[in-house]
Order: sequence, then C-alpha cells, then structure tokens
Amino acid sequence: MNNNQTVVKIGIADLNIVKAPDVIRTSGLGSCVGVVIYNKNKEIAGMAHVMLPDSSLGKQETLNKHKYADTAIDILVEMLLNNGLRKNQLQAKIAGGAQMFHITTENDMMRIGKRNVEAVLNKLAEHNIPVVSSDVGGNFGRTIEFDPQTGLLKIRTITKGEHVI
Repeated sequence: MNNNQTVVKIGIADLNIVKAPDVIRTSGLGSCVGVVIYNKNKEIAGMAHVMLPDSSLGKQETLNKHKYADTAIDILVEMLLNNGLRKNQLQAKIAGGAQMFHITTENDMMRIGKRNVEAVLNKLAEHNIPVVSSDVGGNFGRTIEFDPQTGLLKIRTITKGEHVI
C-alpha cells in the first residue's frame, strides 16, 4: 500500500464509493454479502455490505436502505452514475453469503446467506450488471478489500487464508 492510498472502511449495512488510488474494505461478512460495483477504466468502485435480502420485511419508517440487497444496490448504482459512470460500463464482484450456523431445518427462510446471494444476483441482473467473479457460500467469514485501480478483490478468511478474484 502506498502513502497516498486511503482505506475506506464500510460497516455492516453500509455502503460508499471510492476512487483510485484509494481502496475500499469491509469486514465481518458471514451471511452478509459484500457487493462491489466498479469501472476499471475510470478507476471508481462502490461497495455495499448487504445484511438482508428484502427491505419489504423491515419497518418502513426506520428503514436503513443500505442494509438490504434490493435497496442498497439501487443506491450504489445511483451514486456511481452520479460520478460520471454509465450503467453499461459497470461490472460486479461479490463475496460472502456463508451459512455460518448449522441448520437442520429445510426452511429456506433460515438460510440467510443463500438468500442474500440470490437477492444480490437478481438485483444486479435487473440493472444488467454482469458479475465477473464471486466467492460465496461456505461456512466461514470473510474480509474483502477492492482496489479500483487493478480491479482486484482481495478476500481474507481465517480458515482459508487470502486469495484474489
């Protein structure tokens, strides 16, 4: 990391955008999904830390729109478009969506990680944003860091070490 580089940290149920040389990072992705939408040529990226798939289940008057796949991705795309990007130039990388606890029921409502991944993929498809790579599922947490200059998403896990997609 060079001295001119800042790491912009994204909290749980949060989102932001970053321009190179800065990088963007989020930690604590268990069943949550980290969504990176970016344009490598313009060296701009946005990241959302999605906690839940569907905002319609939340209390509308106190709704944190950054928490849900269906609303956070809309906001992130809007922020990128407001920074001069065109929708047809955007691509995405996603990570997370783990099944952190052993569940014996067949009830899909309990499989938050899987549902988060599906909701994120559906929303990105709605925006016609291709997912160029992903690292989802499993039963382990992740920390991710994206560099808009290289287009690389670094993924760190306690059990599997570090790799890049």
